[in-house]
Amino acid sequence: MRVLMVSTEYPPMTGGIGRYTSNLTKALQKQGLEVYVVCDDKGDGNFSGISPENKQNSEVLLKIVEKLKPDLVHIQFDPGLYGLMLSTTMMSRTGGTYIDLFYHKCKTPIITTFHSAYTLREWIKNAFLTKRVGRTGRLGVPARMAVRVCKRFLDYRSFYNLNREKLELSRSGIVFSHYMHNLLGGGEIIYHGADPAISDNPNKNEARAFFSLSREVRREEFKTHRIVLALGFKTATKGWNILEKMHIPDGWTMVVNSSKGYYNTENIELRWNKPSNKKNVIDIQRGYLSDEELSMLFYASDAVVLPYSVTSGSGVMFDAIAHGLPFVATDLEFFREFSSQNLGITVKRNPASFSKGLQELHKNYSKYAQAVNDFKGKLKWSNVAKEHLKIYEKG
Repeated sequence: MRVLMVSTEYPPMTGGIGRYTSNLTKALQKQGLEVYVVCDDKGDGNFSGISPENKQNSEVLLKIVEKLKPDLVHIQFDPGLYGLMLSTTMMSRTGGTYIDLFYHKCKTPIITTFHSAYTLREWIKNAFLTKRVGRTGRLGVPARMAVRVCKRFLDYRSFYNLNREKLELSRSGIVFSHYMHNLLGGGEIIYHGADPAISDNPNKNEARAFFSLSREVRREEFKTHRIVLALGFKTATKGWNILEKMHIPDGWTMVVNSSKGYYNTENIELRWNKPSNKKNVIDIQRGYLSDEELSMLFYASDAVVLPYSVTSGSGVMFDAIAHGLPFVATDLEFFREFSSQNLGITVKRNPASFSKGLQELHKNYSKYAQAVNDFKGKLKWSNVAKEHLKIYEKG
């Protein structure tokens, strides 16, 4: 079977969807499939020429399909990766992207994996995440915020219908959770794949030594401490402001590493000014990590903290589970689905609640760790590839 995999993001470009696409492609190739990737010019795919700025994305893809003659096309769909245009009128059915025409004209069956879907509440909450003072100064902020909230409200139907339209025009849709399935009104549930990138699992002290963590804290008892890892892109939705104000309970050290995605234009600065945090917060400032480095950092840790403001899903959560780590996360519907299986704890999004959540995890750590170890086999890329193959082979 010959598959054309579509994603503007693709390594060596930095970005979660690109990394996911690369790992899925390798896993499918191990199953004996011919998989060819089309991506941005900066990615190392078999074909290039698509990007969020290219209005000719559909034409580029149609020409590649005509040349390659694949059995199916698999699109990793996040509207922003293909040029998101939203309509701000209630009368408009949908906005658009630069691959809409491809969905309508392509005669080869299309499979779509959906990487973003939001409730109306989460969609509007995005309007509050970026503070802009503007030319009118601080006095104009409330008025501009009201305009942005109103615009977000009007845009929601447009964004939602973009996903629904792609689902309707696809032979099959794939989602990472029951939450996304219910929100979109369809889609096959296949969890985000995740495997450790290191074959010989290091023990925690070896992994911590790799990042010189014990030396930075300069105390021998650190080796017996638990590490909670804060990891992700420098975007407002990741909730870094919670971490800056969070009290880290005794017995824990928080290790932080943040980076910028390829298309991310935000510039979030992290400051650890709280005196009580100086002794038990380590910002390693390593930026975007290779798969091997990322695995080593997970092996150095005991849990992850995910104080997201909004989310459709979390590759960090799936990676953490694959390495045996439970989570403490904001009480959002996506995280709630997995906390109900004792894979972690969800809390209200404020520093005090996250501190209490970490204390609760500490008291019952073995229960959560066992649930994670029982679950993580479902995330193996070999299993994820087999689930994809079943969908590919459906008539």
